[in-house]
Amino acid sequence: MASTTFLPRRRRTKIVATLGPASSDAAMIRKLFEAGADVFRLNFSHGVADDHKARLGIIRELEREFDHPIGIVADLQGPKLRVGKFKDGAIDVTAGHKMRLDLDETAGDASRVCLPHPEIIEVADVGMKLLVDDGKVQLMVREKTKNSLLVEVISGTRISDKKGVNVPNVILPIPALTEKDRRDLQSAMDMGADWIAQSFVQRPEDIAETKKLTGGQAKVIAKLEKPSAIERLEGIIELADAVMVARGDLGVEIPPERVPPVQKRIVKAMRLAGKPVIVATQMLESMISSATPTRAEASDVATAIYDGTDAIMLSAETASGQYPIEAVTMMDRIAQSVESDPYYRPIMDAEHPGTRLGDNSDAISAASHYIAKDINAAAIVTFTSKGLTALRAARQRPIVPVLCLTPDAGTARRLTLSYGVHPVHATDINTFEDAVAKATVVAKAEDIAAKGQRVVITAGVPFGTAGSTNTLRIAWVE
Repeated sequence: MASTTFLPRRRRTKIVATLGPASSDAAMIRKLFEAGADVFRLNFSHGVADDHKARLGIIRELEREFDHPIGIVADLQGPKLRVGKFKDGAIDVTAGHKMRLDLDETAGDASRVCLPHPEIIEVADVGMKLLVDDGKVQLMVREKTKNSLLVEVISGTRISDKKGVNVPNVILPIPALTEKDRRDLQSAMDMGADWIAQSFVQRPEDIAETKKLTGGQAKVIAKLEKPSAIERLEGIIELADAVMVARGDLGVEIPPERVPPVQKRIVKAMRLAGKPVIVATQMLESMISSATPTRAEASDVATAIYDGTDAIMLSAETASGQYPIEAVTMMDRIAQSVESDPYYRPIMDAEHPGTRLGDNSDAISAASHYIAKDINAAAIVTFTSKGLTALRAARQRPIVPVLCLTPDAGTARRLTLSYGVHPVHATDINTFEDAVAKATVVAKAEDIAAKGQRVVITAGVPFGTAGSTNTLRIAWVE
């Protein structure tokens, strides 16, 4: 198939769009891509493996048509903590109402209901809070036995079948990967997903287990949705390849006023680490049923971009909403507006991460940013096999795009998640002179640079040696 022209995004921040019932066919996925989606998320909490495989196939065909890499995230469900069922489907409660949570799977009533998670009962203490249905109902533990908890309703009015339970400020002795997750993980790798997003991460060891299972075939995103993960953030960042700020569950388990500073802390830490970060959940939620967002939602998206995030994500807005195209278009418009704001660039420049002492590659990458700015270059061009050079360049949040040439298609796809990186799969480069010539040709062909403009090129000599970026050159586009 002859390739369709792909025009580079006119923004540096990337957009992740979740696929679902509203966005499953080829025509809709194509429209989402054309509207601005850079990466697609397959949510394994819903649907079956065949559904996700079909969507992935559509994306890969779209990738071939546009001759441009597209990243795919397979998002694992993780453990789901829920109450059992009620005889009448639900009960009405008021503050002060007391009931027992136990292991009996019999349908519940106003006096008791099953809590099919002995791990919660095991770690519970008198005075501890349990949050049901995303915090709509708050329970306080008043008594504890070996197999049950007596709880009192602190706030809320109704508990219905299978509602979720959150246990704040406690590390639960529950593995982050369920048996379903393990099956889904293998399915995702068999399909060829680029990223695995892991839910319910509480500690670095959770990420270590998943990385062992992927064997480097896919990179791992740690979803930060538990306060215990924030307490061990440094260790998780060290092991994860990227993180997602999953503000929905996180905002249930920590006070809402703490979510913005936690978000800023994570984004800053990931930029310093030189790894991608996604800000997710409820970003344009009203667009599930409305063609326009609230002003507060637009401001929320803008705040994440001002923070310097690599990517912003749409969930139900594109998966099951009535206006998926409009949601992506709006997110694209907000990103372009923020990045063209005169105040945006000083914010990005105010927190440039310092170079790691003795790291030649890091020093060259940092220098490329300043040189590109000083000579008004059209782009920074990197050559990389594993993506490290491009990530170093993106870490600086440069004002110009980072054109990344890589012989590895998987690397190209994964880099679609990184700030300002425009990846190109290129396999015919063998020497540094080849690289310089290719850089100028591709920059012009990809509509990143025009004749007479300059590009800043970084590479390693001997050429092709991973992690050896030690050369910088300025070249004219002819």
